[in-house]
Amino acid sequence: MLKSGILNPNVLSLLSRVRHTNTLVIADRGFPFWPQIETVDLSLVDDLPRVLDVLRAIRPNFEIGHAWMAEEFRGANSESTRMRFEATLDGIPLTLEPHIEFKKRVPAAIGLIRTGDTTPYANLILESA
Repeated sequence: MLKSGILNPNVLSLLSRVRHTNTLVIADRGFPFWPQIETVDLSLVDDLPRVLDVLRAIRPNFEIGHAWMAEEFRGANSESTRMRFEATLDGIPLTLEPHIEFKKRVPAAIGLIRTGDTTPYANLILESA
């Protein structure tokens, strides 16, 4: 039995299938459903868990080479929220792009982890290094 790290079997299964340069999406509660990619829904209630909770949980065993976010994130959120994301993404190259362009990347992802996050535009696309 697993005693530490990620305990959710669906998240573990999804992560084990992400290979070099494949992408993974971590999304907020309002992100659209994409029927062509596997979705692991972790949402419980508003803001539980959050996108950053999932990112912190996977970072120790998931080498991230690049991340993408919607540029609208900056204008829609407070400085403290932006700083929390920057701190958690520290050391990962980040590209901000229009939300419409961001969503065009989603169908190529191996999977999507949906959270209960209510932070506007908190969605991340992570590319495995």
